[in-house]
Amino acid sequence: MLQVNRPSSEINRDYAEVESSPAQTLTSYVEIVRRQFPTMVAIVSACVILALLYLFTAAPQFTSTAQMVIDTRKVQLFQQQSVLGDIAVDSATVETQVEILKSENISLAVIRDLHLIDDPEFTGSGGGVLGAVIDFASKILSDGHPATEFELNRKALETFEKNRTIKRLGLTYVMEIGFTSKDPAKAAKIANAIADTYIVDQLEAKYQATKRASVWLQDRIKELRTQASAAQKAVVDFKTANNIVDTGGRLMNEQQLAEVNSQLVMAHASTAEAKARLDRMNDILKQEIPDANVTDALKNDTIVKLRGQYVDMASKESIWAMKYGSDHLAAVNLRRQMAEIKKNIQDELKRIQESYKSEYDIAVTREDSIKSSLNNVVSESQLTNQAQVALRELESNAQSYQAMYDNFLQRYMESVQQQSFPITEARVISAATTPLKKSYPKTLLVLAGAIFGGFLLSFGAALARELSDKVFRTTSQVEELLGANCISILPALGANGGSAMLAGKFANKTANPEPDLLRYVVDNPLSRFAEAVRSLKVAVDLNSIVRENRVLAVTSTLPNEGKSTLSTNLAQLIAHSGSRVILVDTDLRNPSLSRALVPDAKIGLVDVVAQKVQLEEAAILDPETKLSILPAGTTSKLLHTNELLASKAMHALVTLLRAKYDYVVLDMPPMAPVVDVRVTSSFVDSYVFVVEWGKTKIDVVRHNLRGSPEIQDKLLGVVLNKADTKALARYESYHGRYYYQKYYARYGYVE
Repeated sequence: MLQVNRPSSEINRDYAEVESSPAQTLTSYVEIVRRQFPTMVAIVSACVILALLYLFTAAPQFTSTAQMVIDTRKVQLFQQQSVLGDIAVDSATVETQVEILKSENISLAVIRDLHLIDDPEFTGSGGGVLGAVIDFASKILSDGHPATEFELNRKALETFEKNRTIKRLGLTYVMEIGFTSKDPAKAAKIANAIADTYIVDQLEAKYQATKRASVWLQDRIKELRTQASAAQKAVVDFKTANNIVDTGGRLMNEQQLAEVNSQLVMAHASTAEAKARLDRMNDILKQEIPDANVTDALKNDTIVKLRGQYVDMASKESIWAMKYGSDHLAAVNLRRQMAEIKKNIQDELKRIQESYKSEYDIAVTREDSIKSSLNNVVSESQLTNQAQVALRELESNAQSYQAMYDNFLQRYMESVQQQSFPITEARVISAATTPLKKSYPKTLLVLAGAIFGGFLLSFGAALARELSDKVFRTTSQVEELLGANCISILPALGANGGSAMLAGKFANKTANPEPDLLRYVVDNPLSRFAEAVRSLKVAVDLNSIVRENRVLAVTSTLPNEGKSTLSTNLAQLIAHSGSRVILVDTDLRNPSLSRALVPDAKIGLVDVVAQKVQLEEAAILDPETKLSILPAGTTSKLLHTNELLASKAMHALVTLLRAKYDYVVLDMPPMAPVVDVRVTSSFVDSYVFVVEWGKTKIDVVRHNLRGSPEIQDKLLGVVLNKADTKALARYESYHGRYYYQKYYARYGYVE
């Protein structure tokens, strides 16, 4: 603040360099948080309070979960194939079962079994403050008719499905069933009821499907029984009609032909069977030890016993060899015994082979004999018997119907047995238990969300306030936007003495509790306000090194920004230090300074300029500070005050004041309403521009200064007035109260 004014281009260039810094963005955000910290704290606190209210008013919810698995291993209670067949359990099947668990059939069954339509939690508003409000509103809007059972069921179903959660755990065959309720015991009870109802539903579905299959099989069995009986009766009737006896024919030669032919077929079959057994035995002899299926097929107890002994010894030999080595005596004895058993098995097989070979030879001889007999019978009679052909066809049909009847009867018995013992692939692996902690609302999560959401909301509000805050609050804003020095920041002086001294040897013990703002620097010389005015005086003196700086004009953009208070206190401060100072009220449109300091004055500046009175007659001397005051005088009849201020007489008066006083302080009118300030640039050395902190709009100040280049050229600097020192510390910490109070604390002088 002790530097002289510098060109705006230089100031703008310096700030452009700062803005180009990589850390500027982060720094700007930190500055926003620091400036808007109270607002952000208020918003975050409000969000936390709302979250706490919600936590205290929301009804606690408890969630209990049960786990169920679709077992891929088929439970076999009976050694038989299911009538409906086995369905492979895959991923799609598990997803299907999840949807079945979510179906209305399961939900309505649980609601019905547990009588949930009588539970206010399912058919009421849900409890809590919000639930009570909704219940009250629904009663007002309802038509007064009681809800039907169907409506109660649908409402309970809606609440039930909202509180129920069913999901598959990853890619496993496990399904998790969860239910949320205000009562932890009820939540566990309903979750287990869902699992039990699903299992019962699956059993019932299988039972009903098996039952329907049994009914169909029973009807089909009746049909097949009738058809088989009819076919057998047709065979009997045909034999009776054609005089066919059980011996097989009506004529002897036909009977003989049939018998011989039958014998030939049997002989051929016996030969083939004997040949097959012989060939099989030959293949078996090629094996060292026949396998279990072969020994069972031979039905030879000796071989079965020997093979069992061999297998046991082989197992023992393998264990002994692995444990003690293949050269161990026990292992060698076992291998010797195994070789003996192998030899006994081979001997027994060879004996069987000889038996099979003998049987085969007998069968071949018998077949040749029957063939010879058949040739003799065929040569004797070539007659055919059509009746026998028809009889065979009838018997074949009867046998087919009987076989079908037997097959369907067996399947029917299986289905009846499955109805008595139904099974399902689903089973509960983890039953739901009473939860010990509430699942909703989650206190930490709600508070964390409230804090995080409050921070985002508060930061957004802070950004909005920053973007909409088009006023001056910092010295950097003044220097950057106006290209002028911010000489000082004056604290706001409230009605109760805002910056008044409370105690200390420098305090005015007879001071009025409501201090005189126009004499504040005199009554409170060690106040922060007085110190800020001193910095303005220092800036004036430093600027005097460059150019003459004796005629000072104090102005502002708008009325009531404190220019009169500043000009009076500045003049009194300089005068109190021993300099000759005159304070001139040049605000001829609204001479508020004259009304405040010398309300009884009848003559003043207007009369001196009009040469009606002398300067000595109009000037008034303050006996305490030796400050001379020249009031405005009678200005009510003046229409063109700017002409008066631009007149030669006014110039002559200022020249006279320069000669008689060390400093001339002019209290000018504001620039926005009137043009009087612009006409004074010819006799004013420097202008002090007063801007009300946190209130005067930036664009208004820039517009007025841009439209008055003659004033901007002589602008000593800008003074931010009426600053809130508490809020100012958040914008520029070095302008806060801390440093000033710390310095003067030793004097017992505290603001």
